[in-house]
Amino acid sequence: MTLWWLRGLWRLRFGRMAGTVAGTAITIALIASFGAFVATTDKAMTGRAVAVLPVDWQVEFAPAVPAATIVDEIKAVSGIDRQEQVGFAAADGFEANTTGSVQETGAGKVLGLSSTYIPAFPGQIRLLEGTTDGVLLAQQTASNLHVGIGDTVTIHRPQLPSANVVVGGIVDLPNADTLFQAIGVPQGSAPQAPPDNVVLMPLEKWTSLFLPQAEQRPDTVRWQIHASFDRGALPSDPLVAWRLAVGMGHNLELHLAGQGTLGNNLAARLDAVRGDALYARVLLFFLGAPGVVLAAMLTMAAAASGADQRRRDQAILRQRGATHRTILSLAAAEAGIVWLAGGVAGLVLAYGTSLLLFGGSIADTTGWIGLLVSPLAGLVLTCCAILFPAWRISKSMTVVGARQAVGPARTPIWRVIGLDLILLMLCAIIYWQTSASGYQVVLATEGVAATSVDYWAFLAPMLLWAGVGLLTLRLTHLLAVRGRALIASLGRPIAGDLATLVAASLSREPRRLTLGVGLTALAFAFAASTAIFNATYQGQALVDAQLTNGADVTISGDAKVPADRVLSRLASIPGIAAIQPMQHRYAYVGTDLQDLYGINALGIGQATSISDAYFGNGDANRTLARLTSHHDGVLVSEETVSDFQLNPGDRLNLRIQNAKTHTLITVPFTYVGIAREFPTAPHDSFLVANTSYLAETTGSAAAETLLIKTSRDPAQVHADIKRAVGDLPTLHVSDVDEASHVIGSSLVAVNLSGLNALERSFAGIAVMAAAGLTLALGLADRRRSFAILDLLGATARQSAAFLWIEGAFIFVLGSAIGLTTGVTVGAMLVALLQGVFDPPPATLAVPWTYLAAIVLLGLISVVLAIETARRDAAAAPLLTLKEQR
Repeated sequence: MTLWWLRGLWRLRFGRMAGTVAGTAITIALIASFGAFVATTDKAMTGRAVAVLPVDWQVEFAPAVPAATIVDEIKAVSGIDRQEQVGFAAADGFEANTTGSVQETGAGKVLGLSSTYIPAFPGQIRLLEGTTDGVLLAQQTASNLHVGIGDTVTIHRPQLPSANVVVGGIVDLPNADTLFQAIGVPQGSAPQAPPDNVVLMPLEKWTSLFLPQAEQRPDTVRWQIHASFDRGALPSDPLVAWRLAVGMGHNLELHLAGQGTLGNNLAARLDAVRGDALYARVLLFFLGAPGVVLAAMLTMAAAASGADQRRRDQAILRQRGATHRTILSLAAAEAGIVWLAGGVAGLVLAYGTSLLLFGGSIADTTGWIGLLVSPLAGLVLTCCAILFPAWRISKSMTVVGARQAVGPARTPIWRVIGLDLILLMLCAIIYWQTSASGYQVVLATEGVAATSVDYWAFLAPMLLWAGVGLLTLRLTHLLAVRGRALIASLGRPIAGDLATLVAASLSREPRRLTLGVGLTALAFAFAASTAIFNATYQGQALVDAQLTNGADVTISGDAKVPADRVLSRLASIPGIAAIQPMQHRYAYVGTDLQDLYGINALGIGQATSISDAYFGNGDANRTLARLTSHHDGVLVSEETVSDFQLNPGDRLNLRIQNAKTHTLITVPFTYVGIAREFPTAPHDSFLVANTSYLAETTGSAAAETLLIKTSRDPAQVHADIKRAVGDLPTLHVSDVDEASHVIGSSLVAVNLSGLNALERSFAGIAVMAAAGLTLALGLADRRRSFAILDLLGATARQSAAFLWIEGAFIFVLGSAIGLTTGVTVGAMLVALLQGVFDPPPATLAVPWTYLAAIVLLGLISVVLAIETARRDAAAAPLLTLKEQR
């Protein structure tokens, strides 16, 4: 009997079953694909975070502890594959006599490195000029002393005679903050700034120069062991990897037992990433969960479209002696077939999606747990869509149940108490409170063993979705029941004199109309909200990368070899749309050395993005115009304004090095505004001034940096520029693609293109299913009504009037409400997830082309549904009546 029943369903109820199978498959595929996205995102974030970390551990010796003891303890730790010894010595200053003038610097550090250190940790030191065999000077130190390869530098040692060394190379220290960190300070203390002047030399030479200093001033000399792990053994989940790194560090500290202090760089780096990893899950919840719910609702709608036919089928079965258990077993068989077909199709679809969009199979990315979760979710869905309704119908098929069904339909309790309006008011209150209080959705407090989420912030969008959905049902029901005159008036161009009759017919089907409009509105809202957020996200990712890099392509030099020296070479390189020189100097604000940028305020926007969010007043044009109007004006970072209690118009006396005398001179500036961010600038403390004023007061108009806007792929322009300036190794060329990796753990650096493509594709399918499929299934259930119209003599145009007005009602009302809701939800998502953006976007990015395509898809699906229903109803009315008995 079961096989006979299933065969009959497949033959006579194919459309409903196919819709339910498709909905189940899409739901399973979405859950599995979203799991793959989270897994690949975690893996990418962990890999990117540790890739730019050259040294995982820095272990500092306690006084009088032999180096061999520390080395043996580190070797005992599983996974260590590299370790090198480093000496640190403090110097009172450095001196050089070049071109007839003597240059001196303040205090600095001298490092002793073994011959194998640079090959072991290649990311720690970047050679700019010369070789790494001898004494190396940091780029800023060489600039301060005005020395080059072969020049002599004098090191002033505390309580010892000065020592002379010959410069063999100039280097950059990309990880100076970590290299010179204060190891053993209490957690949460302010970070120690790296020294302004650094000299590096072979460990043997360093030992001969500074072991005597260690005897005289042991507080000025220290030893460290630098070590790194096999990164391939790290878990892909940043939180799990962080816990492992912390645990291994604690294990080493236990073995050291006071003989040394650990600087756990790996744990600190992963600590910064774990909050971003949780942000990825939050982001997926906001963007993906509505899609899964929508897919489940479409599946339920497809299954529920045959409720009347299912009731008639069960009545016939009961008349023929079928028991309640028999009916449920048949429904269970139907649910099982739908789940099996949908599960297989869903996993195949998820496998292809994962390979195409996320670069790995779902087995590799989500594991066996992920492969089990999505089918189980599909099983629950099919039981809710098929088995539970069948059980409910079967239980109600009694004399008492029949009596209870007589009379007008009961008003749902949510409509009586105004739940939709209550939810929307709560949404407004919660959103106002959270957005006005400067909250953070993700909390990753330093030193806390786990990240956490402010779940209160989740309520606003959830309440908005629910409130708008219920409000849509209320408005649709009200319009269908009490808006006959309005519907008739609007439908008169289509139905003519039948408009009043059509409106009356629609008012008798409020449940069907509310379901169609509600699902259509939610589908359009999902499409619009995710498209707007993703477009804003991708646009802001470019702004973030440009902020870090400076522009599409940036050339950085120094005072000795400024970047503007190669301007003439760039003229022949194709793809360069604009170039803006920018001075990069240093200035003392009190005793604080800060980066100082000289710009052409009216022209810098031609070469890079200058966002309103960069400035304290939220207006880039007004701020830059004010800077231009004050020749001696300067923009100051928020931290400096707070530290020095500045007010607009205050005079700032900055000490800047004169390009001719190489001495520090005092230059007066006028504080005119706040710069929160600026291209290439550090996040905390920096200054921005007019390039003409800097050139006038320092005696040099040279621009150490060139910001370049490109009209073709920045990576290709980067490669062409690199070849053109290859003879000047101290010039550093970078592009926005590299900057996205420099950003490191920032979630904006994660590529959302795969998730965006998945969501856009599903949104298109959802819109077509909600607007077209639900309409088609509803019309299919009323084939009998249309067949009767045909037999009573209704013309094709008259019959079509019923179809077209119903389709227009669902599509127009659903799309209007959905698009409005989608824009609102998109704006709310951007506001709630401010922590994703750095800086936050000034405006929403609306993908008009995509939204127009979505509307067109919905319209096409409605037209196809109506035309299919019209042809089916007119094909064989007598046969239709016979089938629908």
